[in-house]
Parts: sequence; structure tokens; C-alpha cells
Amino acid sequence: MIYLDNSSTTKPNHEVLNVYEQTSSRYFGNPSSLHRYGAETEQLLQAAKNQIKRALGLKNYDIVFTSGATEANNVALKGAALSKIKTGKHIIATSIEHPSVTESLEQLTELFGFEVTYLSVNEDGFVSIKDLKDAIRPDTVLVSMMHVNNEVGSVQPIEEAGEVLKQYPNILFHVDYVQGIFKVPLAIENAGIDLCSISGHKFHGLKGTGALFVKEGTRLIPLITGGTQQKGIRAGTEHTAGAVSLAKAINLASDDYHHHLERMVAAKELFMKKLSDSDGVVLNTPQSNSAPHIINFSVPGIKAEVLLHMLEEKDIFVSTTSACSAKEHKPSKVLLQMGKGEQIAGSSIRISLNYSQTSDVTEPFMNALVPGIKKLKKMMR
Repeated sequence: MIYLDNSSTTKPNHEVLNVYEQTSSRYFGNPSSLHRYGAETEQLLQAAKNQIKRALGLKNYDIVFTSGATEANNVALKGAALSKIKTGKHIIATSIEHPSVTESLEQLTELFGFEVTYLSVNEDGFVSIKDLKDAIRPDTVLVSMMHVNNEVGSVQPIEEAGEVLKQYPNILFHVDYVQGIFKVPLAIENAGIDLCSISGHKFHGLKGTGALFVKEGTRLIPLITGGTQQKGIRAGTEHTAGAVSLAKAINLASDDYHHHLERMVAAKELFMKKLSDSDGVVLNTPQSNSAPHIINFSVPGIKAEVLLHMLEEKDIFVSTTSACSAKEHKPSKVLLQMGKGEQIAGSSIRISLNYSQTSDVTEPFMNALVPGIKKLKKMMR
């Protein structure tokens, strides 16, 4: 079995699973309780926060534990926009954001009258800093920009955008860091980022664990009320075992990133070369300034689902669009925004690697893909 769908989710690290089980068994007290069991659990939560801050170099941020990046994006965007509603109602985002961002912005537009400017991308999936500057208005209160695109791997100019936005203290800057964390370095502290979303199951943590990094002094209107937990931003009894397991996954991934990145890069480069040399294959991931773990390609004329299941028969597992959109069976919105056209957008396949995989996975993949494409095209004649 060759699993190449790591951008959708990764296999949990056994050490993370052990920490989750041990924490659930031993530290079962409610962190808000005043007795010893509550105090011990609260201390463990704080220790998890401190570990994450050290691992990611976050000195001036608070950590809000969430159920994942989808919740973190919702909390960030809606909480930030509503906190600024008396200042302005204009938001800027890119045209290739994750559905948890675009649908949050649609709700803000429909329910509260916000206006959103979506920055277009070029054929390689990159936004223009000039376009960002031109889009800023006196009533702009929020900018949201994905760090690494989850479908094609293009890395957006977050640091440059942050420098621009430092000139506008009334504008909050949110970054979806889900696909970039432990793949593409980002100096969160220095990039002018106010809000940053991550998800644990993208780096061998557990599903249902994630976090929003909130810069000190940033005000958010809470979406979930009913308690003072997490400084009132997210009411409800904290998921202690989830928070501790997230901290463990971050510490492990931080070590793995430095040890294994070169191997991942080599595997990606070989995939890119082999695919670009294959007849009938269109490579969608940009050759430069793209993440080391994502390779996106299309075979025009063959639907993505057909390609996916053809590879699955060979025990190779890939994805089409993002996992959150895959069941809609629609052409990739990202590729359409890149100007690729309906045929390419409707036949895209995403390969996504993990740290343990090497260039050795390339040969069996290509041995399944190339004859499979020939067979499918022959059947379609």
C-alpha cells in the first residue's frame, strides 16, 4: 500500500496516541474545577501551551485550542470581523482559499453586510502584492491569506503581505498555516500575523485537535459562549488530552522536519520530473516556490475520480481536490482560478507526501499511472 494523501490527513504518530491515552486516564479533572484534580489538569493545559510556543517561537501570542483548522478559521474570521464591525466592513482574501475561509466570508457578507475583495492568482497560483496594496480601502478591517495552497502547493508571499499590512494598524492579518506548518518555514512573530490557524492531523497528530494563535491585544468576538474558558474566546470544558497530544505532535514534527525535509524534497522533484515527461499529463504545481510535499497534475480527458479509483485498484491512494470538497465532484476551483480550464480542472490529482516517504515511491506510482492512462484512453475511443 502506498498512501499519498497526506495533505488530507496523516497517520497519527504512536507517541501522540500514547500521550492522548495517558492524559485521558490520569488527568481527567475539569480544568475549571477548584480541587486538586482540576488544578493539575489546568497546569497541564498551560504546559502544553508553553511547549507549543517554544517549538514555534511564539512569544507574543496566546493559543486557543480548537477542534481543528476549520473551527480556527471560523473563529478567526468571524470573531475578527465582528470585533471591527463599527470600524469598517471590507475584507480582503485570495480567490483560492479553503472552503472554511470562503464560506465564513460568505456568511459575513450575507448576514452582516461585509464586502469581500478576492485577489486573483496567476497561472502558477500566486497572488500579487501590488493587487493587495491596490485592494486596501479606508474601511478594510481584515485580510486573510493561505500560506500554502492545499491543492497545488503554491506558497503565498506572507512575509511581504505582512510588511504591507504593518502600515495599517486597523487591519487584522489572518493566515491559514495548515499546509505550511513543518513543511515551509514561516516566522509568525516577524510576519505581522495577528491570527494563525493550524490542524494537528496534518502533521501526524490527531483529528479533532487544532489551534488558533492569537497575537496579544487582538480582540475577537466569541462564536461559542457560555463560560470563561480560553479567555472567553471559546467557551466549554477544554479538551485536555487533545491539547496535550497536539503539543506532542508539534514537538515531534519539529524534529522530523529538520531531519527528513531533504528526503521529501528529493521525492517531490522526482515526481515532478517523471510527470512532466509523461505523455498526456499536465503538471499544475509550480516548478518553483511550492511546498515540498504537494504535487498536482491532470490528465485532460479523463475524470479525476476515474484516475483516483484506477490507482486505488493498484493499492495507491491519492486525492482529487481538497478533502473538504472532494465529494462534490466538481472541477477544482483553484485550477479554474489559475486559468487552467474545465478539462484540466476536472481531471486533477493531488499527490501529497509525508516525512517517511522517499523517492522509492515514485517508480511504483508511475508504473501504475502510465499504463493505466493508456488503458483508460483506449477504452474511451
